Amino acid sequence: MCKYSDEQFSRIYERTSGYCHVCGKKLAFTNNGRFGARGCWEVENSVARANGGSNHGNNLYAACISCNRGKGTLSSRSCRAAQGRTCALLSRKKRASKRNEQTLVGAGAGALIGMTLGPGGAIVGGLVGALLGNTAKID
Repeated sequence: MCKYSDEQFSRIYERTSGYCHVCGKKLAFTNNGRFGARGCWEVENSVARANGGSNHGNNLYAACISCNRGKGTLSSRSCRAAQGRTCALLSRKKRASKRNEQTLVGAGAGALIGMTLGPGGAIVGGLVGALLGNTAKID
């Protein structure tokens, strides 16, 4: 078993915005390792150590205790797929960056399409595109 500092726990927890990276359940930061507590979780090795995985930060995720213990030596990808999920959730910072990117792309695409109606159409198209980009689902 590996001992983690408070800073490491925070990074692991924030990596998925405090949600289980397998099933998406909301986790409680203070309930790490507290089996039976609401939102209890453990640090999970995405690539199991038995399969050559390490305790390096890019291999560590927060997972609810039932997902972590049920996963065994399976890959995280196959466990997420069984839950109908394609990838781990993004951190708040990465999600905000992705949303900004989508908003800009939407505004640009809308403005280009709106240009066929003239300058006013470009403005309206850009605004509509930005709104659609901003509200698009982010995994």
